[in-house]
Amino acid sequence: MTSVLPRIVLGAALLLAAGCSSTYYNTLEKFGYAKRDVLVDRVEKAQESQTEAKDQFASALDKFLAVTKADGGDLQRKYEAMNAEFRRSETRAKDVHERIKAVEDVAEALFREWEQELKQYSSPSLRNESQRQLESTRRSYENVLRLMRRAAERMDPVLATFRDQVLFLKHNLNARAIASLDSTNRELEADISRLIADMEASIRESEEFIKSLQTPPPSA
Repeated sequence: MTSVLPRIVLGAALLLAAGCSSTYYNTLEKFGYAKRDVLVDRVEKAQESQTEAKDQFASALDKFLAVTKADGGDLQRKYEAMNAEFRRSETRAKDVHERIKAVEDVAEALFREWEQELKQYSSPSLRNESQRQLESTRRSYENVLRLMRRAAERMDPVLATFRDQVLFLKHNLNARAIASLDSTNRELEADISRLIADMEASIRESEEFIKSLQTPPPSA
């Protein structure tokens, strides 16, 4: 049985890649993976990608500052080090954006299903309670998504500054070029400080959202 499940999950993943989200989630549910569970898993993965991106941007800043403040040395190696940090930061940023999209996809499917199933209740009191839970969960989710997007958007200007510095150094491999990059460091430090603060706020809010999803609803 353990050898069959991975193939089923892989097949479902291929359906998702082909754009068949509903079929993908329905297949997972047949094997005990409810949309709520998938949402928790994807929010956790988004948290991880944000943490990795936060650490990478902080590391890149340290490396960039070290390069621009150093005198002499192999300029080609300095350029290569800066370019490597930029590429790693770019990869982390892309991963964050992809994780957020994955969260949005399953959340939309969960809320759509929840709304449809409200019509199936015969008990008005249970339907009303479920409606309240839906509205509360959706509000919490929208706040998490807002913070995730805000933090992700912070990465774009930072990457643009990194890219400018790397390109400038690539075409001007001399000590004066490195010294001139120092003028953008204060702006870059401020941008990354705001990015890290937004990432941390998003991660904290995501943690609270996960706890709320994992807490059993009160009995009617």
